[in-house]
Order: sequence, then C-alpha cells, then structure tokens
Amino acid sequence: MKEYIEYIKMIVVLSTISAVCGFGLAAISAFTKERIEEQKLLNVEGPTVKKILAGSTNDLIKDRKEIVINKQKYIVFIGKKNGAPWALAYTTDGTGFGGEMSVMIGFDLINDTLAGVGITSHKETPGVGSRVTEDSFTKTFKDKGLNAVFKIKADGGVIDAVTGATVSSRGVCGAVQKGVPLYQDIKKQVLK
Repeated sequence: MKEYIEYIKMIVVLSTISAVCGFGLAAISAFTKERIEEQKLLNVEGPTVKKILAGSTNDLIKDRKEIVINKQKYIVFIGKKNGAPWALAYTTDGTGFGGEMSVMIGFDLINDTLAGVGITSHKETPGVGSRVTEDSFTKTFKDKGLNAVFKIKADGGVIDAVTGATVSSRGVCGAVQKGVPLYQDIKKQVLK
C-alpha cells in the first residue's frame, strides 16, 4: 500500500511539472509568434519581394494585403509606380528533394506575365539543390506568360533545370504552376 501511494505522488509531481512546462512553452510561443513573423517578413520575405518587384516606388512591406481564396490565406505584396499598382507577389509551396519549399511568385499586372520568382525557404542540399535559389535559375521565369508550361524541359516545359538538381527544379516549377491559377482571382481583389 505504501508503494502505491509513492507511485501516485510521483505521478502527481511529474504531471504538475509537465503541465507547468507545457503552459510555459505555450505562453512563450504565443508571446514570440508575432515577433517571429515580423522578423521573417523583414529578413526573409522582404528582401525577396523587393528583388522580384524591383522598381516599385512604395513600401512593399507596408502595402501588403491578406487575401483569402478557397479558404486559404495569402499575403499579397503590391508593387506600385506613381501610386498605381503595377505588380503583385505572393508565396506558394512546392516539394523539392529535401522536402517543402516556399516560392514567392511575382506578377506584372500590366502585361499579365511573371515579374520574377524567389525562394523564401527550402531544405535542399547545400551546393546542389540549393542552387535553385540562384539568379541564373530564378531569372528563367521572368517575363513568361501565364499560359507557359512551368515545368522543366525534360518534362515538356519551358524551364531549364539546374544541373544535378532536377528534383529541386521540379519543386520550384510545381510551386509556380500551383500559384499561377490563383493570379486572376488575387488580381481582381487587389484592383477593386
């Protein structure tokens, strides 16, 4: 009977410690979530969107909008020249060799073409798959029309794959292919 009481005491103590630690972690997570998002916006997405929508005269970070399409939220960065929207960018996801990757796609609102592509996060192999982040690859998307086949040439598309990083290249193409159909709906909401 004495052993039974000791086991119960141990369970109560461990449960209490676990609960306190769990609540502590939840509080820290809630407290830092907004700050983490802000830092991600300033240090990851900000430089990428500024590169894709180069030539915009507005503050791309401040002039962003949250748009919901098919119950999915998208943060849309709106590029302006002389006060009028000329481009927009948002992030979609794809799957590369190393797993999930986030790809920001920019669109020219005037010509209905791609303004550019940038990778905001990935888990690709350094020096191989990570080369999809280089300008030599991402610039191949620029000025392509919306009806282009955003696949690598080996799959019947218009994009040259990075040598040795075919799967990573397919991942970026897949994210772009996924993001292009959303453009018209997002454009309507941005321009209204």
